[in-house]
Amino acid sequence: MGPLTGLRVIELAGLAPAPFAATMLADLGAEVIRVDRAQPGFDVLSFPNDPLTRGRRWIGVDVKSPVGRDIVLRMADDADVLIEGFRPGVAERMGLGPDDLHARNPRLVYGRVTGWGQDGPLAQAAGHDINYIAVSGTLDPIGQAGHKPTLPLNLVGDFGGGGMLLAMGVLAALVERQTSGRGQVVDASMVDGAALLATHLHGLRNLGAFNQPRGQNLLDGGAPFYDTYETADGKYVAVGAIEHRFFRALVEVLGLEDVPEHTNPANWTALREILADTIRTRTRDEWAKLAEGTDACLSPVLTPEEARTYPHNVARGTFVDIGGGVQPAPAPKFSRTAPDTPSPPSQARADTAAVLIDLGLTEGEIAQLRADGIIA
Repeated sequence: MGPLTGLRVIELAGLAPAPFAATMLADLGAEVIRVDRAQPGFDVLSFPNDPLTRGRRWIGVDVKSPVGRDIVLRMADDADVLIEGFRPGVAERMGLGPDDLHARNPRLVYGRVTGWGQDGPLAQAAGHDINYIAVSGTLDPIGQAGHKPTLPLNLVGDFGGGGMLLAMGVLAALVERQTSGRGQVVDASMVDGAALLATHLHGLRNLGAFNQPRGQNLLDGGAPFYDTYETADGKYVAVGAIEHRFFRALVEVLGLEDVPEHTNPANWTALREILADTIRTRTRDEWAKLAEGTDACLSPVLTPEEARTYPHNVARGTFVDIGGGVQPAPAPKFSRTAPDTPSPPSQARADTAAVLIDLGLTEGEIAQLRADGIIA
């Protein structure tokens, strides 16, 4: 079940961004087959019950061999989407590039995600999330005043600006295909995606706003009414009381009376001290309880484990148990075609024979391929 039921996707196994895009499509009902190397390697990170491999079948094929390559080509003949995350030119050298597949299946949407993009001076350079968000201009503004940039994990490049951008591009190409009848290549770059995530920031800077040094602007911790504060138990609450009515609600929850005008940056240093001293007098959960039912925009900063049992998240089904481990649930939600809970990841390459039987190979042919080291 799910809005993408009936969609067939081939995923050439790789690192975080491409598998995340495939996971999003699988979560929403697409049939995804993950194509990995025939024998285990050490350069593709995976672990038991990995959320980035859930909800699809998993096969092992030596795509560098002519026979293995032909298997993938045959699989792609009736697929809707192929996803890969190799450096530019790698898929072409394997004989699995867009031209190779479109010659056989012109309706195929060929989705590819890289750090730098398929062209440009850095296209062939090595890199990781931190490098891509650095040159996109998205890393520099993140952090506290007077400190170096703070790494937002690998959420901005790998997942938001990479995998999610690829999934969106693939879906857009599928919509266009309904009119043209033709597939196309989706070139998702993590540099492009990280820059796109900062669209609002660029708009503000064009207006002369958000142009102070790191950590001294409205949404980067510079404003005392949009920051985190330590509580009496060494935990933290997040405060986001920007608008006047929300700030007044915050002041009431904190039990304050005479506080400086919060929109005047000249008052921010004094206001920060007042908020910090006050919030430090109670525990995180005490403040969260006091803020319930108000518009104070004060929330507890939860650990990932705590978030799993937070009442709002439980009510929304934000997390689900998959294979004995708690993972984020498919999102967004749909009124008619609600996705099923994803199935746990298959054992690595365990579906190879079943997929090849579906492709029309006989048991004898499969046994010979296995004996030749072509398949897992």
